[in-house]
Amino acid sequence: MELRRLGALQVGVVGLGCNNFGMTIDQERTTAVVDAALAAGVTYFDTAESYGKGQSEEFLGKALGARRADVLVATKWGHTMSLEPNQRGGDPALMRSCLEASLRRLGMDYVDHYQLHSHDPATPAEETLGALAELQAEGKIREIGCTTFSAQQLTEAATAATAKGVAPYASIQNHFSLLTRDPDRDGVLDTCGKLDVAFVPYFPLESGLLTGKYHAGEPLPDGTRLKNWGKRAARFIDDDKLRSVAALSDWAAGHGHSLLDLAMSWLVSEPKIATVIAGCTSAAQVTANVAAASAWAMTSAERAEAASIAG
Repeated sequence: MELRRLGALQVGVVGLGCNNFGMTIDQERTTAVVDAALAAGVTYFDTAESYGKGQSEEFLGKALGARRADVLVATKWGHTMSLEPNQRGGDPALMRSCLEASLRRLGMDYVDHYQLHSHDPATPAEETLGALAELQAEGKIREIGCTTFSAQQLTEAATAATAKGVAPYASIQNHFSLLTRDPDRDGVLDTCGKLDVAFVPYFPLESGLLTGKYHAGEPLPDGTRLKNWGKRAARFIDDDKLRSVAALSDWAAGHGHSLLDLAMSWLVSEPKIATVIAGCTSAAQVTANVAAASAWAMTSAERAEAASIAG
């Protein structure tokens, strides 16, 4: 698998999002997914303290077992849904306690990539970045990142790191897919290029919408994430998006590829992206995602045409 740089780390261009662990699938199915990922060459696993109320980390740690040294484990802290009233995600003391709790759940003594899960406007960036530098010096984390930052917030954090004399965030993780192209429009990808920050897209397949399993005029298939989400699924699926998906599927077929090939290859063809972390609930999905990412070496003209069709 192609490797790309994420700060000091070399990550495979396809990783595994672990948000299903402990939420959608149990330990046995988690282990099957992890086994399939390793067999397919995936070595980057992205979880968070908030996924499954900590069970994602527990299940991942148990699934990896003695293979921990062969992989890169990323986790996150400080999401607003994980905070108690008056807690601040970027607070150094909270950060340390969250990391220790994550390490216990993972059964590990360090994580490779530690990410602030939500921007914290109440804590000076210098404090958060300074504490992260201390954890790096202690060997408890190897690289740092942020998620859901704007271009301005990412720039301000980089400026704060320089002023403090510590390392800046090496990565940013934001929602990005062929159907959700905000980072292309809001300056985040451009800022990543200017600051040499790796980009990691979450929801790269729009919770399955870009796999071809959903069709206009048909009920949502039982057992799928969007079916299980109920009203929350409206964020990802509606008639307009289904029409776009149908058009994209036809266009991909005209080029000899599947919709999944298009969705994964469109992202991988963006050099600022370090790794695509699609979530999976089965071994077959892992294998399919890895194959799709290398199925189509898209040109810039093809990427632009696909984006135009997506709307």
